[in-house]
Amino acid sequence: MESMELASFQIISTVGGARSKITEALQCARQRNFKEAYQKIDEANEFLKEGHKNHVDLIQKEADGQEIPFSMLFMHAEDQFMSVYLLRDIAYEMIAMWKEIK
Repeated sequence: MESMELASFQIISTVGGARSKITEALQCARQRNFKEAYQKIDEANEFLKEGHKNHVDLIQKEADGQEIPFSMLFMHAEDQFMSVYLLRDIAYEMIAMWKEIK
């Protein structure tokens, strides 16, 4: 497998894990289990850190003058990456709102 394909799949895999943890966090929050909800978000952040590392590695390669080929797979990976970051931010806000509702 080419390195771009591998990097793309690594990003997709890690953000997929993060998305699952965020979904679990929202389910915990709906049940008013806020401690566990935040623990799930912390777990999601660990997945996102790994995905971010792969993302930054590619940016650094391009900044060093290496040509990074465009592909639909990489575009999908980047789309998933940014979508999950947004989902995480929205989840933080939703959990905070659920905590305020008594």
